[in-house]
Amino acid sequence: MDTAAPVHVPLSERINFRMITFAALLLVLIGLPVYWYLDAALTGGVKDVGGGYKEVDLKAMSNFIFDQKNGTLEDVPKKWRDLDGQKVILYGEMWQPNMAGNRIGNFELVYSIAKCCFSGPPQVQHFVKANVVDGKEVGYYDGLVRVTGTLHVDVKKAEGKVERVYELDVESVEPV
Repeated sequence: MDTAAPVHVPLSERINFRMITFAALLLVLIGLPVYWYLDAALTGGVKDVGGGYKEVDLKAMSNFIFDQKNGTLEDVPKKWRDLDGQKVILYGEMWQPNMAGNRIGNFELVYSIAKCCFSGPPQVQHFVKANVVDGKEVGYYDGLVRVTGTLHVDVKKAEGKVERVYELDVESVEPV
């Protein structure tokens, strides 16, 4: 009986371009969501980005239970209260229902107009009242924007309910 010796094919001939492309695609599809999750979990939604600014995850900042009628500043989680008076960078979408032109002096900022409120009606903590400093105006942009400014965290009430939790003195608005 004739037994053939096993043939050893070099590694360079066993791996091809399609396998490398598939492995890279798989790494991106799995690695990117894992990175995003770990980044959010480790930073808690607040990153010091230098220059005296903190990048704040707007969705995380609005994701807590808050009594819309009787809520107090103490009901806002401490990590968000600690941002009062801090220079921040927020990414979100502009909402200004009474806009008459392309330039505005104030608007509401929300992490996503379409995705904000699947769990029920919009909550006051989902919106940041943005006022452009020195009475200036900024351009209105559809879609995601990068807004920098000074954040104020304070519960303001009007007509028997909470009207505002977050306000921002806007320095700049840029489309992303």
